[in-house]
Amino acid sequence: MAKPENNLNKKKIGILGGTFDPAHKGHLAISKEAIKKFDLYSVIWAITKKNPFKNESESNLKNRIAKCKKIIKKNKLIKVKYYEDLIKSNKTIDLINHLSASKKLNLYFIMGADNLINFHKWYKWKQISQKCNIIVFDRHGYKKKSLNSKTFKNLNKKQIAFVEFNKVNISSSQLRKI
Repeated sequence: MAKPENNLNKKKIGILGGTFDPAHKGHLAISKEAIKKFDLYSVIWAITKKNPFKNESESNLKNRIAKCKKIIKKNKLIKVKYYEDLIKSNKTIDLINHLSASKKLNLYFIMGADNLINFHKWYKWKQISQKCNIIVFDRHGYKKKSLNSKTFKNLNKKQIAFVEFNKVNISSSQLRKI
């Protein structure tokens, strides 16, 4: 990952965005691994009301926030936040712009390999990749497809890290089916 000179004194903050419907131990595991592997100051779980690529979330926002807080327990390095009312948007780039306005943060956007495959469909995805380092965690069955994706081929490789990980084989959509 790139470490430009002007970023050396900034706090390195990870952002894991999503509906967290429901939050699970996989979210916690990749957050802890990102903190350790990239020496992050903290990780923000940025909860959204609705994923623009999916149907409405099954549980309400308040319950999802409570479940996230329960999963992270007393981990002081992971913070659960809801920004949409504050920034008047659910777009990732607007959250990145809001957080980077302080000039004191070096942002690391965390995602699973499954999200990298369609990242090029996200609103202003190239701007996100220019303003953040991107950390991609391998997910069972997605590595080859994500590394061959339009997104991966078009990103500056200095801004992206693909993390081989002792995967937690779980997903929110699997849990919703239970």
